[in-house]
Amino acid sequence: MSDLVFRRPVESDHLAIVGVIPEWWGLPAGSPRASLLPALLPRLFLQHFTETSTVVTDASGLAAFLIGFRSPAQPEVAYIHFVDVRPDLRSAGLARALYERFFDEARAAGCLEVHAITGPANRGSQAFHAAMGFTATGDTEIDGVLAWRDYDGPGEHRVAFTRAL
Repeated sequence: MSDLVFRRPVESDHLAIVGVIPEWWGLPAGSPRASLLPALLPRLFLQHFTETSTVVTDASGLAAFLIGFRSPAQPEVAYIHFVDVRPDLRSAGLARALYERFFDEARAAGCLEVHAITGPANRGSQAFHAAMGFTATGDTEIDGVLAWRDYDGPGEHRVAFTRAL
């Protein structure tokens, strides 16, 4: 991890980031789910939340990213919206480094806790968040996991995480 460069994203990073998400998630090009993924990370995040987000690059290009922000409605809360690490760099501590960096910056900004969400089927994300000290919440069991039913609309259930800083 010695050749990694951590920096703030710029708007022109948007296409590169949304372009790798289907591949990094292991989705076939042109699949219905792959075509929906860019909607999860619209350009506005790279226009308005650059001071609370991080892009990581190396000699091969984009290595990882974390898009997060401090809540305008709840200034004591920071929110991690989207994070991913290139598959060949997973298990190297890069996601942990991104989260720790975000925690430090959120704490310095006066935040007392960090929130994040994932889907009930994403057991890897759930395990990672638990290992990072997050607590999962929900209102019902979905696919054997405590989750919030219809959190993001009908049929869009989510596991919500909270971590005190």
